[in-house]
Amino acid sequence: MAYISNWVRYMAHKLEYSLTLSLKNHTKGKLNERELVGVVLKNLLYGRITYLHSGKGQEMSPTMRAHDNTLLVRKLPVVDTRYVFVGDAVVLKDPNETDKFLVRRLAALEGSEMVSSDEKEEPFVLEKDQCWVVAENQEMKSKEAYDSRTFGPVSMADIVGRAIYCLRTAVDHGPVSNSEFAMEEDSPLLAVELDVDELAKDHKA
Repeated sequence: MAYISNWVRYMAHKLEYSLTLSLKNHTKGKLNERELVGVVLKNLLYGRITYLHSGKGQEMSPTMRAHDNTLLVRKLPVVDTRYVFVGDAVVLKDPNETDKFLVRRLAALEGSEMVSSDEKEEPFVLEKDQCWVVAENQEMKSKEAYDSRTFGPVSMADIVGRAIYCLRTAVDHGPVSNSEFAMEEDSPLLAVELDVDELAKDHKA
């Protein structure tokens, strides 16, 4: 029964993802109505809503190790407060090198007041569609951690997915700890699309 429940929820997530993405392209004029139906059905039957991402760096320790990690990442059809939540480990474009990607914790969303520990810095409020991301490694000094304390707020549009599983080595792997709501939402994806052998084959270490 648990497998059936996960499968039903998984297919519901796939349908939502495919519809949202296809309607967005349809609105932009990239798809006509016939193509829209075809793309939705194709994604529903054959598509995946996760992908593999390789990353490294001590900023996300202990979730990730300093050397190569292989992550299973959930694709997001749109990025707003319906799909990502404070506490999530997100994959985002590097603000300074947009062909590269970072993994950081989402610490605050639009409307949040940001107050620095440095009294010389004025508090400010994150604007619409802005967010604040931080490194997980609490042993790193703020100046060493390459995150919003270094490069400032980032656009929500730069987030491309949520990390939901991490393979650090062949014998050290497991689900990524995210917000409670995200982990509940992602559980059927892990039940259906997670293939540890596939992650291990992709792993560079």
